[in-house]
This record gives sequence, C-alpha cells and structure tokens, in this order.
Amino acid sequence: MINHVLVGSNDIERSKRFYDAVLGLLGAGEAIRNVAASGHTRLFYRHAGSSFGVSEPINGEQATPANGGTIGFKCSSPEQVKQFHDVAVANGGTSIEAPPGPRESSMGTLHLAYVRDPDGNKLCAAFRP
Repeated sequence: MINHVLVGSNDIERSKRFYDAVLGLLGAGEAIRNVAASGHTRLFYRHAGSSFGVSEPINGEQATPANGGTIGFKCSSPEQVKQFHDVAVANGGTSIEAPPGPRESSMGTLHLAYVRDPDGNKLCAAFRP
C-alpha cells in the first residue's frame, strides 16, 4: 500500500549520518544521493521493496516534523528493536516515551521503541511476534 515515505531535514549531512546508521541496522545500507531539479539534495534508502527519503525542503523553508505523525520501521526481533533505539540515540536521536520493550495491545504483545531523529521526526521500531 505504501510506496515511500519522505521527511524533511534542515541538515542533510547530519541526517545522512543518522539514517545510514539506523537504517543500515535494518539492512538498507547507505543512502542514494539525488539532487532535484530545484537543486535540493535528497537521500533515498531502499530495502525489501520499500523506500524512505530525506530531503531538504524544496520551498526553502525550515523542515518541521509532522504533529501527530510517526514513521514505523519493521524489526526482525525484540533485540533489533533495542538496537534500533540505541543506534538512533548514539547517532543524534532522542529517546522518547517509555523505554524500549514489550507493550500489550489489542493486537497482542508488540516490542516497540520510540525516538526522534535529529530534525524531530518521530520514529518507531516495531516487532510483532
């Protein structure tokens, strides 16, 4: 259903360091750098049929995170959820909400971790057994 997700960045090199580390943990590898016709730099990460992008705002204004928005990344184990969290924090992210771990929900037990990237975008690492 989803082809790609794109977030804005106010410091594309800082974002590249952050997402190379965090998404590299999930198997995406280093970003593909692209310069739009407008001259703005964009980074694209591709893995398992999905794409995630980071872009300098084309309108020239500051990038801001979505109010109420969260981007969830699928992890392969509870340990990978914790690794995602720790790698994110070690690369300029901020831990938010409860510590990484299991949460009970109507869908059963989920293993979750929430962080904000260096530009304030809310990310979730999730594993569902």
